[in-house]
Amino acid sequence: MNLKKELEQYLKLNLESDTSRFFGIAKAKMAVFREEECYDSSISNYIDENKDDNNFQKLLFKYIDDKGLKDSEVYNKVYIDRRLFSKIRNDNYHPSKNTIIQLALSLELSEIELEELLISASYSLPKNNVFDLIIRFCFINKIYNIDAVNEFLHDHNQELLGNF
Repeated sequence: MNLKKELEQYLKLNLESDTSRFFGIAKAKMAVFREEECYDSSISNYIDENKDDNNFQKLLFKYIDDKGLKDSEVYNKVYIDRRLFSKIRNDNYHPSKNTIIQLALSLELSEIELEELLISASYSLPKNNVFDLIIRFCFINKIYNIDAVNEFLHDHNQELLGNF
């Protein structure tokens, strides 16, 4: 079976059109919430104790170092501008989800590593939209060529990756 047919099957199996599951979970979480537990000081303490400063940047450059790559090899492979990459390296810059996916493609990360990198920047790949499912499919099948990924995205009328 060719990859395009596999992608079609993957999308059919994984695309969750029933959003009631999500809303059921949200309602359950809200039922547990107690108003008396929500004090400003408690929220401030919680934020201070749990905030993770720029975990994305640390994780990204760990992956780059672990793979023994030069920065230029990473950003050139997936059409990321050198200046943007410099911002990511030097500033407390929060890149877009698409930029993170491009970096993950360049690094040829596993699906789990991709998820970790996205989560470290407060993003995810939910199974309720075509774009995210195509990206997940590509990482599962080790399709790291950005042009091939963009072809799948184009075939399904999705936003393309890269600065074109």
